[in-house]
Amino acid sequence: MKFSVSSSELNKGLSTVIGAVPNKATLPILETILFQSEENSIKLSATDLEISIIQHVQADVEEAGSVAIPARRLLETLRQLPNITVFFEVDERNNVLFKTDKGTYKLVGDDSDDFPEVPDLFDGVTIESDTDVIQQAINKTLFAVSNDDLRPAMMGVYFQLGPNASQFVSTDGHRLVKYSTQDITTSEEHSFIVPDKALALIQKSISDDQTVIRVNQDHVSFKSGDTQLITRLINEQYPNYESVIPRDNDKFLTIGKDQMLSTVKRVSIFSSSTTRQIRLQLDPDKLTIRAEDLDMSSEAKETIECDYNNESMEIGFNAKYLSDVLQNIDGDEVSFEFSSPNRAGIVKPTHSGENEEMLMLVMPVMLNTYN
Repeated sequence: MKFSVSSSELNKGLSTVIGAVPNKATLPILETILFQSEENSIKLSATDLEISIIQHVQADVEEAGSVAIPARRLLETLRQLPNITVFFEVDERNNVLFKTDKGTYKLVGDDSDDFPEVPDLFDGVTIESDTDVIQQAINKTLFAVSNDDLRPAMMGVYFQLGPNASQFVSTDGHRLVKYSTQDITTSEEHSFIVPDKALALIQKSISDDQTVIRVNQDHVSFKSGDTQLITRLINEQYPNYESVIPRDNDKFLTIGKDQMLSTVKRVSIFSSSTTRQIRLQLDPDKLTIRAEDLDMSSEAKETIECDYNNESMEIGFNAKYLSDVLQNIDGDEVSFEFSSPNRAGIVKPTHSGENEEMLMLVMPVMLNTYN
C-alpha cells in the first residue's frame, strides 16, 4: 500500500474518528484506525464496538491496500507537523513507514482483517434533514440525559420521528426536555433511543449542510459529507414521559431569562453544597429567590420584577437543574407554569422559533421550614 496525503487533511480526519477509539481498549485492535485505499481517497474507520466513525480523506493512491495503524501515536505525530505532504508505505508485514521532508517515522500496524466489521445498515430506513436541525435537537436535549446505569433507557435521547413533526426527548428524573420540530418529518413513525456518547460525537463531527439518518432495529447511522457515525441503539422501553407533564397549571410567570439566570447563580452560591436547594417565592409582579446553608451560617436573597398575577406560592428547586434549563432556553424571556409546590414546573421560551416548540420540566424539591 502506497499513498500520499496532506498532513493537515489527514490530521482533521484522524481527529474526527479518534472519538470512537476507546481510552482503555479490551482488545488491542480497537486502539487502531483502519486505513483503506479507495480511488482518490483513504477511508479511515475507528470503533469501540458500540460506536463507529468513518471519514474519507482525499489522497493520491499509488498502490491499493489496507492496514490498521495505532491511532494515538500517529495522530500526535501529525499534530506536530506543518501542512506538508506525507508519504505512506506499508509492506506485507504491516510495517508502516511515513515520510516528510522533515523526517522518517515507522510504526507496526495490524492486519486489516483483524479489524472489527462496521455495520452497513443497508436494510435501514432513510431520513434526510438539514444538519442544523439535527444539531439543534441534540443541543437542546443532551444536557438532561441520565448517567444512571440502572436506568439505561434514559441514558440517551429518545427520537420520535413522524409525518407531521418529530420529537426529541431526554430526562434524568429531575428534569425533562421535549424539543419538537416540523423540519424533520417521515412518512411513517419511527422511535429509537440514541446513546448520549454518540450524540456528543455527532455534535463535534458532522458539519455538512445535509445529514442522512439511516436506522434499523439495532443501529442508527448519521452521514454528513465525508463523515459517517454509526452507533448501536439502546434497545429499552423509554418511560412514558407524557404522564409526568402537568396539564392543569393555573399559575403563569414571565420573566427576563438572563436576569433570572444570573440571580439563580449568585444566590445558589449561598445554598447547601449537598442539596443545592433554592427557594422561589412568587408574589404579584415580583419573584424572590433565596438560599441558605445552615452548616456555614450563610444566606442570600434577591428580588426581581416579573409578570405574575396569581396567589402567592413558594416552591423549591435544585439550583443546578434550574440553571441548566434556563441556559438552554432561547430568547430574552422565559415563561413558567406552576400548579402547586409539590408538582413539577414547566419552563418554555416565551417566543418559540419557527416550526419548533420547546418544553422543559423541572421537578421541585421538598423545602425545609425556616424563618
